[in-house]
Amino acid sequence: MGKKPDRKGPGTPPRPPASKRQLNPLFIAGGVIVLAAVALLAFWPGGDAATPAGSGSAAAAAATSGADPTAQHVASAAAKAKFGPHTQASYPPIPFQGYAPPRPTEVVQAAYQFAAEHPEVSSYVPCFCGCERSGHEGNTDCFVKSRAANGDVVEWDEHGLDCAVCIDVANRSRQMYSAGASVRDIRAAIDKEFGSAHPSKMPTPHPPGASH
Repeated sequence: MGKKPDRKGPGTPPRPPASKRQLNPLFIAGGVIVLAAVALLAFWPGGDAATPAGSGSAAAAAATSGADPTAQHVASAAAKAKFGPHTQASYPPIPFQGYAPPRPTEVVQAAYQFAAEHPEVSSYVPCFCGCERSGHEGNTDCFVKSRAANGDVVEWDEHGLDCAVCIDVANRSRQMYSAGASVRDIRAAIDKEFGSAHPSKMPTPHPPGASH
């Protein structure tokens, strides 16, 4: 048989060697690995490239919001608690709004009155609605904004009007107090009952002498 004709045309370039044909895929794969490593370093915790704007302040807020009560918190609670039990001839009008509160009016009134008369209890009971972001240190702050030098309530805090959690904590404390429970027992019961459903970071001190 005669020799097979060469299928390559006269202008067809020769094929590159096999080693050169394999070089490009390896080069691409290596580039992908390098890019992946750079991205990993950029998004690694602490990497500046992956830090979104404001994340530093958010982390700081999260770290401080869960802090234990400081000496200042302890002193503040004691200063409020010293006024209780307290009664006064008349109270400022509760600033009800033009809409229905989350609990019946008489229930809201009872919460405000308990906070006014028993800061020795409500100063050592936390709230669980997140109002520590507004500077509240205990459930009493949800209702009482300021007192006179003799302990009389001068101004109410409107926050308690709109918050079912604040109202429920106050009235649960009131019910236990009326049943003869100690401040320690009230605090423990409130922590157990509300803390599991509404974790709070409020830095409310425990009552003096209470173990926790």
